[in-house]
Amino acid sequence: QVQLVESGGGLVQAGGSLTLSCVASGDRDTFVGYNLGWFRQAQGQEREFLAGIEWTKQVYYGNFEQGRFTISRDNDQRTVTLKMTKQQVKDTAVYYCEAKEQRPRGGALRTAEEYDNWGRGTQVTVSS
Repeated sequence: QVQLVESGGGLVQAGGSLTLSCVASGDRDTFVGYNLGWFRQAQGQEREFLAGIEWTKQVYYGNFEQGRFTISRDNDQRTVTLKMTKQQVKDTAVYYCEAKEQRPRGGALRTAEEYDNWGRGTQVTVSS
């Protein structure tokens, strides 16, 4: 199994921006075959899907986050990044990256249950 470590969380004022990163263990040849996703879980809430990027580099977003969130990957660095703009108090949550070895299959993965690996998360707190 791959180990995932998120970073970049912290305290941000409403309206500000934040970039989260997640680095995977292992080698590049394995990483390029992963589908990767970002989720978040607010206190007392279910984990919700934010953005995903397939091993083909096709990207897709949760229905309500497109435009504020941008996902990207760097296979050489074995990282997946989530850029967040126009932060709102409701964005306060623990943010997780998740991975699943998917190549050569296609298709978006939008639920946490579809992934095999996830990190411990990074806390994002948005102040008003």
